[in-house]
Amino acid sequence: MRHLARLADYCSITNMHTKNLAIVWAPNLLRSKQIESACFSGTAAFMEVRIQSVVVEFILNHVDVLFSSKLSSVIRDGAGL
Repeated sequence: MRHLARLADYCSITNMHTKNLAIVWAPNLLRSKQIESACFSGTAAFMEVRIQSVVVEFILNHVDVLFSSKLSSVIRDGAGL
């Protein structure tokens, strides 16, 4: 995820800002066996991919916070309570 976030830093050159990266990578990063097995088509599949891309875009925009060592230690310490 950090690599993709770094790629977004070069969006002025590549035009691959977080939204475009999320659209391209979301179906692979958040692959849904439910969609594949149920043979979703049309609107249902589009909505599922849209949700996936919004989630990936959020992660890319907040990668420093979500993957910081500080947050990891808070979660680890909180899990022991």
